Amino acid sequence: MKKKYFLENFMKWLFFASALVSVISIIVICYFIFEGGIPFMLDYGLGNFLFGTKWAPSNSTPSFGILPMIFGSIVITIGAIILGVPTGIFTSIFMAKFCPPKLHQFLKPAVNMMAAIPSIVYGFFALQLIVPLMRQLVGGTGMNILTASILLGIMILPTIIGMSEASIVAVPKSYYEGSIALGATHERSVMRVVVPAAKSGILSSVILGIGRAIGETMAVILIAGNQPRIPESVTQGVRTMTTNIVLEMAYAAGQHRDALIATAVVLFIFILVINGIFSVVKRRGN
Repeated sequence: MKKKYFLENFMKWLFFASALVSVISIIVICYFIFEGGIPFMLDYGLGNFLFGTKWAPSNSTPSFGILPMIFGSIVITIGAIILGVPTGIFTSIFMAKFCPPKLHQFLKPAVNMMAAIPSIVYGFFALQLIVPLMRQLVGGTGMNILTASILLGIMILPTIIGMSEASIVAVPKSYYEGSIALGATHERSVMRVVVPAAKSGILSSVILGIGRAIGETMAVILIAGNQPRIPESVTQGVRTMTTNIVLEMAYAAGQHRDALIATAVVLFIFILVINGIFSVVKRRGN
C-alpha cells in the first residue's frame, strides 16, 4: 500500500515538474525577447520602427523601419492560407470519409512523411522546381511572393490534413448514421453534419498551419527574394520578419541587434493576436 502511494505521489510530482519546465521555458523566452526589444522600440520610436519603410542598419545614420518585413510576412501568409487551407481541409475530408482503404494506406504515411521533411529540403525543392517555373511564367528571378506562398501552402498541408482528419474521424458515428436515416445522401451527411461537428478541431489545425507559415524561415530565405521593400505585385521579391532576423543576427551588434530582437517581439505579438482571434472564433462556433 505504501509503495503504491509513493508511486502515485512520485508520478504526480513528476507530471507537475514537467508542466513547470514548459511554463518556465515560456516565461524565460518572453523575458529575453521583451527585455531586449521593448527598450529599443521605446528609444527609437514605436511609430518609426513599425511604420518605417527603410531598413538600412549599416548606413551612417541607420534606419530600422520594419514595415516592409511586416507586409512581407502578412502577404506570404495570406497566400499560403488561400492555397493551403482549402486544399488541406478537402483532402482531410476525402481521407476520412471518401478514400478507399487501400489508397488510404498509402496516403496516410505520405502525409506523415511530409510533416517530417525538414524545411530546408522544401526550400531546395522550390528552388529547383517552382522558381524556374515562375521564372518562365511571370519573368524575373522567380523568387517572389507567389513562389513563397505556393511553397508555404504545401508546407502547412500535413498539419492541416492530419489534425482535420483526426477531428472528422472523432465525430460520433451516430451523427452520420442519423443523417443517413433521415434520408440524406452520403455526401450531404458528411458536408452538412460531420464536418460542422468537427469544426473545432479543423479550426485548431488552421491555427497551427498559420503559425507555421508566419514563422517559417529556412525555406523562405531561399525563394522569397529577401528584398526589404514593399512590393508592388506578387511577382516581386520580399523579405519576411523571420528571414530578416536570420540573415542579419550573425553579425549584428549594438542597436542593430536590438532592432532584430524587437522584430522578434513584433513577430511574437503577431502569433499571440492570431491565436487570440481564432480562440474567439472557436468559442463562438462552439
